[in-house]
Amino acid sequence: MGKSESISLILALLLLCGCNFSKKDEASTEKTKPNILLIAVDDLNDWVGVLGGHPQAQTPNIDQLASRGMLFSNAHCQAPVCNPSRASLMTSLYPSTSGIYFLNPDISESPVASQTTVMPKRYQQEGYQVFGAGKLFHNAKGLNERHVPNYAGQFGGFGPVPEQKISDYPGHPLWDWGVYPERDELMPDYKIASWAEKELMKEREQPFWMGVGFYRPHVPQFVPQKWFDMYPLETLQLPRIIEGDLNDIPSYGKDVTRLRHVSPSHEWVVENKEWKALVQSYLACVSFVDEQVGRVLEALDNGDYGENTYIVFFSDHGFHIGEKERHAKRSLWEDGTRVPFIIAGPGIKKGKVCTKPVQLLDLYPTLLELSNLSADTKHEGNSLVSLLQNPNNNWPYYARTNFGPGNYAIISEQYRFIQYNDGSEEFYDHRSDPNEWNNEIDNPDYGVIIQKHRAQIPQNRYRILGEGSTGHLSYGASEKNNAKR
Repeated sequence: MGKSESISLILALLLLCGCNFSKKDEASTEKTKPNILLIAVDDLNDWVGVLGGHPQAQTPNIDQLASRGMLFSNAHCQAPVCNPSRASLMTSLYPSTSGIYFLNPDISESPVASQTTVMPKRYQQEGYQVFGAGKLFHNAKGLNERHVPNYAGQFGGFGPVPEQKISDYPGHPLWDWGVYPERDELMPDYKIASWAEKELMKEREQPFWMGVGFYRPHVPQFVPQKWFDMYPLETLQLPRIIEGDLNDIPSYGKDVTRLRHVSPSHEWVVENKEWKALVQSYLACVSFVDEQVGRVLEALDNGDYGENTYIVFFSDHGFHIGEKERHAKRSLWEDGTRVPFIIAGPGIKKGKVCTKPVQLLDLYPTLLELSNLSADTKHEGNSLVSLLQNPNNNWPYYARTNFGPGNYAIISEQYRFIQYNDGSEEFYDHRSDPNEWNNEIDNPDYGVIIQKHRAQIPQNRYRILGEGSTGHLSYGASEKNNAKR
């Protein structure tokens, strides 16, 4: 072999080695991309230990997750009802932008939202293995299958249900509460946690995006007896309320939170002596789902992915259990919009609490930045990475929730401003009035602050899409009543 041939051979070998190193580096980079684990809980308010919403709530696993990451104690949904809240989170668009205000339509039926890429599909496009189970998008037939690749199913959804209602409430069949069924293993959430345990033990070549959506404490508030035993009825504390709390609430505010709703009225609950039973069943469901969350976290920690996975825990909206003399969701008050929201994972400070006003639609841009993926210019949320680095960093943003066009809550670090579609308003100072008992809208001392909040109301709002849901009916009835006044 001549000298020139030897040099050519050496160059060829070096080039081949370089290609192999490049492929190895590429594979290594793929494996080091962070995994994403989303844990969604349905209708969970601040009755969680670390949030202190109810002094007797027992949620050791959620509390432990907060200790290993950052708790956003002033986090809010974009709509106090399942479908628009989840659509907003998965698209990072406000309901007033998409037109998805109520339980229908789906994202695919919104001319605006359909032009975006929902979070699971974006991660699939980025080379992630994407899969999920339970309630991630709204629970309407086919929605999760449409938007979540490799969707494993609902595992029974809101079931199982007894042949006859347990409670005496004569209304909507989902509105029921009590001890049922006999064993945890019969509960869909238990089955979803079991599915998650198995998935987290599998060996994967790609980074993953995994969604785990639990159904409790959404009605029907059924769980086995042992969870009720944690909260003896005679020892339970009821939420604090005051007589005449609604006296300073605008008529529109009363209408939109009461007309054409399917939940029991507070009057019915009190007259039938069911308030403590509802508190007990809700707390029992919360502790049950807390254990399922713990099972998922334990499986993650015992597997190969715990050190390189961002964990996000959230609820889609809040829930009233007698506060403001009402039950269920669909309100713009604190109990309707505030949600548990925790992010933990590589590089995130442990055990920190952030009091800045953040929103669920901030999650999508946050995860993109944490994953070193390019931002989406269509997103209306703001990345929370600066707050994850320092919870006291400057945060000039407000949180915004709405229930139908024209009805908005604007939340800052200390205040809540509400404006209804008829122009009536409410204003609360959480430092002196955390329960929102005193509407200060006419107090001149807050004039400048109120105007700053009022300036956050969007001037453009998309028309209402869909029809026929309880939200559509409630909004329509409120508008009709207002027209008569």
